[in-house]
Amino acid sequence: MMYQLSHTTIYDYREPVSLSHHVLRLRPREIRGQSCINYQLTVDPAPKTNELHSDYFGNAVAFVAIEQPHTRLVIRSLSKVRKFNVALPDPAETPSWEQVRELSRGCQIGSALEASEFLFDSPLVKASDDFGRYAALSFEKGRPILDAVLHLTKRIHDDFTFDPKATTIATPVDEVFKNKRGVCQDFAQLQIACLRSLGLPARYVSGYLETMPAPGKEKLVGADASHAWVSFYCHGLGWIDVDPTNNVAVAEQHVTLGWGRDYSDVSPVRGVILGSGHHTVKVAVDVQPLTVPPDTDQTV
Repeated sequence: MMYQLSHTTIYDYREPVSLSHHVLRLRPREIRGQSCINYQLTVDPAPKTNELHSDYFGNAVAFVAIEQPHTRLVIRSLSKVRKFNVALPDPAETPSWEQVRELSRGCQIGSALEASEFLFDSPLVKASDDFGRYAALSFEKGRPILDAVLHLTKRIHDDFTFDPKATTIATPVDEVFKNKRGVCQDFAQLQIACLRSLGLPARYVSGYLETMPAPGKEKLVGADASHAWVSFYCHGLGWIDVDPTNNVAVAEQHVTLGWGRDYSDVSPVRGVILGSGHHTVKVAVDVQPLTVPPDTDQTV
């Protein structure tokens, strides 16, 4: 499957801004099952500085600085991404969650060491007994980890209500847990808190969903904006992604931008300005499938 992605962020300022610096994470990652064919970033007004680098987690980052007075800033990214089918392991054949927990402790080498970094508290996600108790209902003794995680994913989907007006970026996970309402960012960070509270590595994934699915397929929640989901580590299988907002294992419809410990590590657009104290922000996301020859579809 091939997708054309566009992401536009427009800032309108009440008074002229004399200087603005922004950090952008808008380029899709190169990962198993996903390849970024091309990528274009435009910023208006044109930035004085436009520097590219990779952050600690390997996400592509652009730093832009606009050093001329402006009352509007438009940031637009356009990407073409090819997605391949990635076979999901049989949940019953994955190791028990206790085995994964034990193997995650004191990891010394390779990807397992990377995974161990996601066991600990992060700025927006703190482990707690409350999260551990909620998760424990899905993690019975000896239960295969993927089976347990999928069960927890379904419970979060069933127990919590998607409500864009219920939370903001600053709403603590504890409040989301208490009120049982939120958006994809909240549900992802809630599931991460549950998994880490059991001693399991989990990270936050930022990305997109296909805007309009094929005829007969249901449109997923969060498809018209940036989306978020969860990735957990299973020794011997690597990272496996699940989407609690939609109660699905992540598949072709999900396009990955980047990952980190929580939202604070991978927000698509972040910046500081010198000038206007009031502004409005509009964000438009569109992910459209492109026609590709049948023989290009692959499973990996």
